[in-house]
Amino acid sequence: MAGNLFKQTGSLSRLIIRRDRIRIPLWLIGLSFFTLMVPVSFTDLYATQQARDVMAETMKNPAMTAMVGPGNLENYTIGAMTTHQMLLLTAVVVGLMSVLLVTRHTRADEEDGRIEMIRSLPAGRLSNLNATLFVLCVTNVILALITGFGLYALGIESMDLEGSLLYGAALGSTGIIFAGVTALFAQLSESSRGTVGFSIAVLILAYLVRAIGDVGNESLSWLSPLGWVTQTEAYSSNNWWPIVLMLGVSIILFILANYLNAIRDLEAGFFPSRPGRKYASSFLQSPLGLALRLQRTGTIAWAVGMLLMGLSYGSVMGDLESFFQGNEMMEQMLATTAEGYSITEQFIPMLMIIMALLATVAPIMAMNKLYAEEKKNRIEHLLGRAVSRTRLMGSYLIISVVNGFIMISFAAIGLWAAGAAVTDEGFEFGMIYGAAIAYYPAMLVMIGIAVFLIGFIPKRNILLWLYVFYSFIVLYLGGLFQFPEWVGKLSPFGHIPQLPIEEFEFMPIFILTIIAVILMVAGFIGYKKRDIEG
Repeated sequence: MAGNLFKQTGSLSRLIIRRDRIRIPLWLIGLSFFTLMVPVSFTDLYATQQARDVMAETMKNPAMTAMVGPGNLENYTIGAMTTHQMLLLTAVVVGLMSVLLVTRHTRADEEDGRIEMIRSLPAGRLSNLNATLFVLCVTNVILALITGFGLYALGIESMDLEGSLLYGAALGSTGIIFAGVTALFAQLSESSRGTVGFSIAVLILAYLVRAIGDVGNESLSWLSPLGWVTQTEAYSSNNWWPIVLMLGVSIILFILANYLNAIRDLEAGFFPSRPGRKYASSFLQSPLGLALRLQRTGTIAWAVGMLLMGLSYGSVMGDLESFFQGNEMMEQMLATTAEGYSITEQFIPMLMIIMALLATVAPIMAMNKLYAEEKKNRIEHLLGRAVSRTRLMGSYLIISVVNGFIMISFAAIGLWAAGAAVTDEGFEFGMIYGAAIAYYPAMLVMIGIAVFLIGFIPKRNILLWLYVFYSFIVLYLGGLFQFPEWVGKLSPFGHIPQLPIEEFEFMPIFILTIIAVILMVAGFIGYKKRDIEG
C-alpha cells in the first residue's frame, strides 16, 4: 500500500526534466560560469599576497561581515578570498533557484489543475512531490560537482581538491535544504504566491539572522542555514560537518512535506485564508485595481527589500576612506578613475548599478504578470466584458512604470539615510537621488522590452531575464573581467552617466526614453493583434 503512494515517481521525474530542459541548464550554466570566472579574475587583480592582504584589511568591517560573512582574513589566499566574498551570495541565488523550481512543480501545478490530472492517472499521491524533490536534489548535486571539480581544474595554487569539492557541496546543500523549505510551504500555503513568499521570507530571514550573528552574537548564526554555509570555511579549515547538518535538516523537511501532503486535501492548505470583502470596491472592479490587488503584497515586499538594501550599502560608506587611506595601490587605482573625487563618491556609481539592476526585476515581474494571468486562462473573462486589450495592457504598464520608480527611489533613500548617518560630512540627498534616478530611463527600456515580448512572442520572455543577467555581468563585473567598453554599451544601463563622478548628459537619457516608448507602442500593437491563449 505504501508503495502505491510513490507509484510513477520515475515517470513524473522524467516529465519534470522534460518541462525544464531549458530552465535547469540555464540555471546551472549561469551559476557555474559565475562561480568559475571570479577566482580567475581575482588571480589577475590580486596577483601578490600583499595585494590580497590589502583587500583583507578592507573587509575587516562589521558592515562587510554582515554582507558576505566571516572569512579567513589572516591567510587571505585566492581560495579564501573566493570563499569569503562569493560563497554566501552565490548560495543565496542557489536557494532562490530551488524555491522557484519547487514551487513551479508543486503548488503552481496544483493551482493550474495539473496535479488533479496526474492523480486521475495510476500515479501515487506522493509521486509528484517526490519527483520534484528528486529532480531538485539531482540538479543541486550536478551543480556541486560542476563547481567543485571546475574550481579545482582552474589550477590555482590555493584551491585544492578538498576545498573545491567542499565549496561545491556547500552550494548544492543550500539548494537541497531550500528545496525542502519550499516543499513544506507548498503544503502549508494554498497558493503559489504564498509558497514563494513564505520561502523567500525564510531565505531573507536566514540571511539577516546570520548577519546579526556574525557581527554580534556568533551563536545566533547557528540558527541560520546560511550561517552553516559560511562555517564550512572552504580552502581554510575545510569543515564538512555543516554539510552533514544541512542534509540532515533537509531529510526532516522532506519527511514533513510528505506527511502534510498525504493528509491534506487537494488544493487545500494548512494556513487559513483570510475571507475577502463581500462586495468589491469600484476601483477593484477596474483592470488597474484588479492588477494592483494581485501584485500588492509582492510590491510592498520588494519595496521594503530595496530600502533595506540601500540601508545596508549606505552603512558601509563611513569606513571607506579609512580603509583606503595610506594604501598607495588603491589610491592610485581610484585616482585614475575619477581624479578630484573622494573614494566614497567614486564608490557610489558601482552601488547605483547594482541597485538599479535589482530594482529593475520588480517592474519586469509586474509587467510579466499580464502574461502569467493569460497562461492561467484568467484574461478571457476580462476581455469578454467592456475592457479593451489596450486598457488591460495599459493597466499593467502603469503599475510596472510606477513600480520601477518606487523601487529605485526606495533604494536611493535607504542609501542616503544610512550614508548620511555614518559619514562625518553626510551626503546631499539630491546627489544620491539624482545618481539613482538617472537609471530610470534604462529601466523603462527593460519594461518596454517586456511589453514588446508580451505583444509578439510572450513565450520567449526568458530572453529578457537573460538580458538583465547579461547587464549585471558586464556592468558590475566588467572591470573585474576586464571587458571592453563596447560590451557594456550593449546594455541600456551602460549608457547612463555615472553620477557624481561623470557629467550629466541629457542626450543618452532622452534617446533611451524614446526607445522605451517605441518598444511599448509596438508591444501594444502586437498585443491587440495576436491570439490570446485559451
